[in-house]
Amino acid sequence: ATHSRACRPCPCGSFTTVNTRGPSSPCGSGSSKPNRKLTFLYLANDVIQNSKRKGPEFTKDFAPVIVEAFKHVSSETDESCKKHLGRVLSIWEERSVYENDVLEQLKQALYGDKKPRKRTYEQIKVDENENCSSLGSPSEPPQTLDLVRALQDLENAASGDAAVHQRIASLPVEVQEVSLLDKITDKESGERLSKMVEDACMLLADYNGRLAAEIDDRKQLTRMLADFLRCQKEALAEKEHKLEVRNLFLL
Repeated sequence: ATHSRACRPCPCGSFTTVNTRGPSSPCGSGSSKPNRKLTFLYLANDVIQNSKRKGPEFTKDFAPVIVEAFKHVSSETDESCKKHLGRVLSIWEERSVYENDVLEQLKQALYGDKKPRKRTYEQIKVDENENCSSLGSPSEPPQTLDLVRALQDLENAASGDAAVHQRIASLPVEVQEVSLLDKITDKESGERLSKMVEDACMLLADYNGRLAAEIDDRKQLTRMLADFLRCQKEALAEKEHKLEVRNLFLL
């Protein structure tokens, strides 16, 4: 509802605010930093997701320019940033936010001619099964380094970012209470409020994007840990069986 009120006077107005190359591309000015452009896409995602049922026109309005935005941001960022963009794209694909032709254009914009190196949970399971079958010793489990890295990454996850939590808790009441709009008396106060709202939107959009990435990471880690544990149990059972057979021959 908040996004609807903010954007309804001109659904495409937000595109101009986050322009990359002109008035029809949603990523900020050409001189914006890559991380800030990523945040603008998080903001676009937030609007699209929250208005999907109540304001589907926003999803349609973003469609013509979102591909160019993905292409522009991915061309100026590193692999880490592209990974975040890939997560946003995965969410849109899973929730059928856009038609397949738009999703394919987004994939092309993000990955180019290369196929996206996306490891689904099923692929992770297959990979670890293969590693498990060739496992020589339980002391050398498959994907150990990946698990350690994933656990370390979660130490800096959004849900544990106390500094951002404090910034959100300290947002001025003016950006939280719609009723305070009546107190705008002149252009200067209106512009001041507009700046506060824009800053708050950027902060929340970035945080929501990080939370979405964290949820994705935790789901993947949970699945990897489950497969890792199963693999270890299978290896242990195999060793115990060999030990039993050996003991039988020694009797």
